[in-house]
Amino acid sequence: MSIDTSAIVTAAEANQNFADVARLAEAKGHVVVIKDNRPKMLVIDLDTEPQIDMTEDEKFNFIASRILTQHRAAFEELAK
Repeated sequence: MSIDTSAIVTAAEANQNFADVARLAEAKGHVVVIKDNRPKMLVIDLDTEPQIDMTEDEKFNFIASRILTQHRAAFEELAK
């Protein structure tokens, strides 16, 4: 993956202005967030980024699966 230098923001900037970072990700496809002068996170636009090519249903299922996995014990308790 090549990194567009105009799509790099600091962690502090991302924290303070996430809406701006989200707009930049929509415009550029992704934004690299740096912390301590090292790439730390990647904010991507799931609709346009070619690295993740999923249908809307696949995106929903991916996120739902992650939530269910992380909170399985709570869901099992609620199901009783």
